Amino acid sequence: MVNGILGKKVGMTRIFREDGEAVPVTVLQAGPCIVVQRKTSTTDGYDAAQLALVESRARRRAPKALQKHFAKAGAAPMRFVREVRLRPGGEDTKQGDSVKADMFRPKDHVDVIGTSKGRGFAGVVKRHHFRGGDKSHGSMFHRAPGSIGSSAYPSRVLKGMHAAGHMGVDRVTVRNLEVVQVDPVENLLLVRGAVPGPIGGYLIIEKAE
Repeated sequence: MVNGILGKKVGMTRIFREDGEAVPVTVLQAGPCIVVQRKTSTTDGYDAAQLALVESRARRRAPKALQKHFAKAGAAPMRFVREVRLRPGGEDTKQGDSVKADMFRPKDHVDVIGTSKGRGFAGVVKRHHFRGGDKSHGSMFHRAPGSIGSSAYPSRVLKGMHAAGHMGVDRVTVRNLEVVQVDPVENLLLVRGAVPGPIGGYLIIEKAE
């Protein structure tokens, strides 16, 4: 069996448990996916399954090589394709198989991988949570980074110095999120907490180890 599934972020809401506790959850569209290619240690050097997220509209104007690649699995070219690991006993996974949300159960724990929202060019206070200076009149040091290097030695700015720059659009993994509910008919997962990315963003959902 595959260890994960591809999906999309639908949005956030909350549900109430039987004891009245309000639980913040993120709704995820988990699948359906199709196994486009089966990687094996004999031919590829490792074991994995290449999944494609099946969406309502197939990809248009796909290259011929990609069309032939998907045709082997009996599917139209899709936009979101990723590889996921196989759990022990995954030898039965083969090309053309379908992967759906029913592989998860309530109280399972998952790792969700996504791309964070883009924030554009940001300063050090927003990007790296610098404290900044006094906010009083005349300080002239409100949101500046301060000193970034020594004068005499080493007489240069060291690599990795926190500075202003592009923020967001990073690969982010949120670990050990609890699966609260599973809707196998609509292929929906409700996981406790927040996941990275905007609404409609693509995600990789893997079972936590």
